[in-house]
Amino acid sequence: LQEHSIVLVQGGKRKDLPGVHYKIIRGVYDCSGVLTQKNSRSKYGMKKKSL
Repeated sequence: LQEHSIVLVQGGKRKDLPGVHYKIIRGVYDCSGVLTQKNSRSKYGMKKKSL
């Protein structure tokens, strides 16, 4: 990501990060997905057909 990147933000706390109340959705807009992800694909923006 860069300074003026566009990302999709979802509300929700992270247990291990105090004061953080949002998550960036990976694989949408300028935030790339995890290319090697095979399990829990929906959390990391991977499509089934791209495996």
